[in-house]
Amino acid sequence: MALDAKAKDQTFVLQGLGVSCLRCIREQQGGIVDKAPLSKGLLLILNGLTVMLTLLPQYQELFLYNLQAVTQQHQVWRFLCGRLVCLDVKDAFCSSLLIYNFRIFERRFGTRKFASFLLGTWCLSALMDFLLAQAFQFLFDYEVEELPAGLLAPVFSLFVPFYLLIPRMPVTQVLGHIHITNKSLVYIVGLQLLTSSPFMWLLALSGLISGGLYHSNVLWLQKLLFVPMWVSRIGQYILEPLFSSSQPSNETPLGMGATLDIQRQQRMDMLDQQLLLAQYNEARRNTRHQPQSGLLQWTRLFPSLRHRGQNRPPLQPRPQAQTPPSTQPPLLDNSPVAEEQVARLVEMGFSRIDALEALRASNNDINMATNFLLQH
Repeated sequence: MALDAKAKDQTFVLQGLGVSCLRCIREQQGGIVDKAPLSKGLLLILNGLTVMLTLLPQYQELFLYNLQAVTQQHQVWRFLCGRLVCLDVKDAFCSSLLIYNFRIFERRFGTRKFASFLLGTWCLSALMDFLLAQAFQFLFDYEVEELPAGLLAPVFSLFVPFYLLIPRMPVTQVLGHIHITNKSLVYIVGLQLLTSSPFMWLLALSGLISGGLYHSNVLWLQKLLFVPMWVSRIGQYILEPLFSSSQPSNETPLGMGATLDIQRQQRMDMLDQQLLLAQYNEARRNTRHQPQSGLLQWTRLFPSLRHRGQNRPPLQPRPQAQTPPSTQPPLLDNSPVAEEQVARLVEMGFSRIDALEALRASNNDINMATNFLLQH
């Protein structure tokens, strides 16, 4: 029964490491995941049109998001022109920053799913804009004539999967109580965009409602509003060569950290993933490698484990007169070792002799002993 319990524990640990490693591998795989042609195309085209309309103000009338003209003069085409290009440079800048951060969805789920989400939320938010404007007029007796122009409601809708799917990773603390995470900058930019215009809150509410409905697939919206396969293939052969970017090299640091703290945290995460992969491979092979040369010389930290095995030569005792005085306790072979820690190392697949030596050399620090045994 004890052996069965140990085998189950080892199988559970191995499965947990395997799942974590598979997640790391999926996030770091090549191919379409490393490209974001749609996000890059939106940034270039929409910002280029914003600059052109800023230089040519006589054409800005065609891109106004005027609800009064839509309802009274039946200018339905304003739903298309008024909800694509930003006429305010500040709105264009903030929305571009958000699209740049939200490109992670295109890299993880593919360009077609990302385009389908934008198309579905764009159509739903057009209806929500009209309904919210009518509700505001009914409640407060105030007619909303014009809304901020641009691809704003679909950008706000991306906050729904960003909140639900992207994990929060703490980066630092301010004043000891306020936690700064990897998502704080995105929320700050969204708040800046929210307060840029008087009726921007209406577009934000419309986008959040649309994003929630499409993400939860209410009334099978994901099957009704999507990008067809033939459109995706046309974009793959025509637009992707223009706007796609090559896969980053191994020397390129992962992430988009703008500060040294964020970059340092990203490097630590990458090292943790590499250590997790190494532990998973060690657990599967259940064998130990020979000592490898590296930046960290473990043999200097563990002099008693420099020569391990059956053919290890016996240690010659030194005279006590030649031994320099030391304030630290010596690492003796008969130093007490906790049996629980020895049992845990034995359950991992190491021999009892190696476990005892590693624990004696590390002063009963099981983490340091485990790291040494895994790398040797």
